Amino acid sequence: MKIGLVGGGLAGSLLAVYMARKGHEVHVFERRPDMRGGQYEGGRSINLALSMRGLKALEKVGLDVPVLEQAIPMHGRMMHDLAGNLTYQPYGKDGQAINSVSRGGLNIQLIQLADAYPNIHLYFRHRCTHADLDTASATFETEDGSSMEFQGDYLIGTDGAYSAVRDAFQRSNRFNYSQSYIDHGYKELEIVPGPGGSFPMEKHCLHIWPRAAYMLIALPNPDGSFTCTLFFPWEGNPSFTSLDSDAKIKAFMEEQFSDAVGLMPNYLHDFNTNPTGSLVTVRSYPWVRGKAALLGDAAHAIVPFYGQGMNCAFEDCRILDECMERHPGNMAAALDEYQVLRKTNADAVADLALQNFVEMRDRVGDAGFLHRKHVEHDLAELYPDRFRSQYELVSFSNEPYRYAWDQGVRNGALLDYLIENKLEDQLGDRALLTPLFDRFL
Repeated sequence: MKIGLVGGGLAGSLLAVYMARKGHEVHVFERRPDMRGGQYEGGRSINLALSMRGLKALEKVGLDVPVLEQAIPMHGRMMHDLAGNLTYQPYGKDGQAINSVSRGGLNIQLIQLADAYPNIHLYFRHRCTHADLDTASATFETEDGSSMEFQGDYLIGTDGAYSAVRDAFQRSNRFNYSQSYIDHGYKELEIVPGPGGSFPMEKHCLHIWPRAAYMLIALPNPDGSFTCTLFFPWEGNPSFTSLDSDAKIKAFMEEQFSDAVGLMPNYLHDFNTNPTGSLVTVRSYPWVRGKAALLGDAAHAIVPFYGQGMNCAFEDCRILDECMERHPGNMAAALDEYQVLRKTNADAVADLALQNFVEMRDRVGDAGFLHRKHVEHDLAELYPDRFRSQYELVSFSNEPYRYAWDQGVRNGALLDYLIENKLEDQLGDRALLTPLFDRFL
């Protein structure tokens, strides 16, 4: 088949490879310039946390090992309080880690892989201005202002949260759509490398400065730097609106993030020049109409607080590929199965991401919450056959997101019971815990 993909970002470039491996002729249209030409723009990106779901999707096209060679494993969170004191919280069992990867670097690797397939055709600086869902056709505006027409067997929108293809879906009958912005935006900052490219903070952690109403996070890069993101209210005091002078920015940063500011010589410049990004959750359905479909953020954009946006989109690609394998020669059946399988899981991970924002900015510095996490960690270590944390299910397994959400609710009820009845010191008593597992889980 001749398939058009609108969007050559992470999801689009990976899906192109999946499609090409099945022998299809794939045309990928991307509105941005070719990132391989050094025209990737920083200052607007949150470093990505690649976990098991994403790795499984990359493994299927032989890219998991090359990507991990340039990634940095993060084994847990390192919390920084106002005084600069540190508290470490592991993400999972010993040896489990999520991986810090560069968004731009990973996208370049995917584009390079796609470009190696003779049946993949890449078009950069092509902006979609119209899509026809019934005929799988689209119109693109090129860099010189001219237009290009595409006509294929199927058209798939992989063009992100503000998808042009989804716009055509929204104009069709009985299409459900919602977008919800949170009251926070984000600003990218940078911690520079130490002497000789050394890491000025613990390398194998995701660093968090939780401050109740807002937070700063930092993810490591191979050159010794950390990409930092300030998640901050749009309005109020303090907010992006209230910090309207260099003096106010400087006073705020030095008061709230004193141990980080000393490692960020350019923070004032970055704060003033890097754009302020919005954080939106998009829910839609159906994702298939006529000869068109939606995938990744175009179908279900989520906020970044569980590190699952890319992993979820990559899992979309893998699940669609498996549906195509189950329905050879019947793309309509494959797409329909894909949307049914993925919709409930996309909604679940959206809820997980919103839930985790509150946890990261507000609760990770709370003594009671940390105690609860210690109990949860001990249960996972002592009873791996009976108890898995919600975080483990999301980041270190390929269980459906919906199952992880539901299991998190059951886990919470068990933890409440153990802590309320002061049973934390008896976790090793299998005779005590087994009936509780049967009751709650």
